[in-house]
Amino acid sequence: MRGTILTYDVKAGEGLISGDDGRRYSFKGASFGSDSNFLRNGTLVDFEARDDEALSIFMVPGGAGSGLGAVFNEIGGKSKVIAGLLALFFGGLGIHKFYLGYNRAGIIMLLVTGFGLLLLGIPSLIIGAVAFIEGILYLTKSDQAFYHTYVENRREWF
Repeated sequence: MRGTILTYDVKAGEGLISGDDGRRYSFKGASFGSDSNFLRNGTLVDFEARDDEALSIFMVPGGAGSGLGAVFNEIGGKSKVIAGLLALFFGGLGIHKFYLGYNRAGIIMLLVTGFGLLLLGIPSLIIGAVAFIEGILYLTKSDQAFYHTYVENRREWF
């Protein structure tokens, strides 16, 4: 069932969810299967209802009332707009990869660009084209698709 978090008391570790069925369900913070940073008023959640208690609670990315813009900017501190702009402007250096936490891919891009300059710049141009394409992909994906692909599933390339 889906619902919205109405209140959550951090000290008590308890809260209240308004279900889509019009009923209210109490829950414990330990039942929240997503990052506990999203335990705040207005977050859209999916949960199992047992009597008047919500169990197995998960945040619904992209749902109405979830504060989507703020939520995706706060997930691991990763924003698709920042990642896209870094890829477009500094992509050849792999800065966007470091930003997303893909250090290995960032080092590969940095090294290929650096050594590529010694080889008539052709490898550097290829890495620049890859970064440009990634920047466009980051910016054109929906927030939910960006989160699912690059933050949750940790896909390093394209």
